[in-house]
Amino acid sequence: MKQFKKIIVTTTINKPSLAVLKFAAMRDWGMIIVGDKKTPHEDYRSLSKKFQDKVVYLSPKDQELKYPEISNFLGWNTIQRRNIGFIEAYNSGAEIFATVDDDNEPYDNWGKNLYIGKETEVDFYHTKNVCFDPVSVTNYPHLWHRGFPSEDLQTRRQNTFAGKKKITPLVQSDFEDGDPDIDAMCRITNARPIVKWDVSTPFACNKFAPFNSQNTFLHRKCMKFYSMIYTYCKSGHRMDDIWGAYLLQYFMKEFMPFVVFTPPSVYQDRNDHNFVLDLEQEIMGHHKTKKLLSNPILWQFTLPKESVECIELYQSYFK
Repeated sequence: MKQFKKIIVTTTINKPSLAVLKFAAMRDWGMIIVGDKKTPHEDYRSLSKKFQDKVVYLSPKDQELKYPEISNFLGWNTIQRRNIGFIEAYNSGAEIFATVDDDNEPYDNWGKNLYIGKETEVDFYHTKNVCFDPVSVTNYPHLWHRGFPSEDLQTRRQNTFAGKKKITPLVQSDFEDGDPDIDAMCRITNARPIVKWDVSTPFACNKFAPFNSQNTFLHRKCMKFYSMIYTYCKSGHRMDDIWGAYLLQYFMKEFMPFVVFTPPSVYQDRNDHNFVLDLEQEIMGHHKTKKLLSNPILWQFTLPKESVECIELYQSYFK
């Protein structure tokens, strides 16, 4: 791969989707695809060969050779292998990282309205809750973002618009039309909604906020502190990117507010999911997220021991 200042990182176990093909062809963007045991390797070797100057496929063997310690720690059949893609992109010299999922088809505007590292005027909100739910100020206020603490659901809409504010974003989370990133309880009780967001201007808030790993841009200085957090317990699988988002904001709290939410730039045709299984994989979040947000300085005592070990190992790759 030639050197790119902007690199897309994804993981997949599926054949190259239309979304992956569109991301691979993005002008001025490199792409790193992290494989797993179930990934059709030859398909991605062919894709890498087709885009040989801009797409890298890291097979399981590549990962074991280049990053043996974290590869062995993570094991296989886990989305947390995306962390290896972050490390690879960082070592390649990227300044802006895009973390995407293979079922999020980009619109023509994807990656063209980037605010990362630029002073930006945003709509600014205040909340008295322990964190801010970005969905609460949209045209779907009855929904909520995955990872918002369930104890505060009844007060999530108690936000105050504080006018315009200039901030310098280090994280930009674009919304996704289609199947929204909501938790299993929200999806079940709302009969799997399909949405079209009316977000037209960037907005931010005075508190931590959840953001996902499926359509988000990050500045280089964030990458040591942002990872997909590994949990050995199945009840925490769907907390990986959300806890990673919260901890990033804690680790870099001196730069707050630096997370901006922006208009949709993809359509998500969500892969088939068992909603009850999703709920089972979110249970640890319902138990621990409010505790984590209430006293983040104690994160090492709040999260599972294996998660703490994974974070510390991941950070050791950044010098």
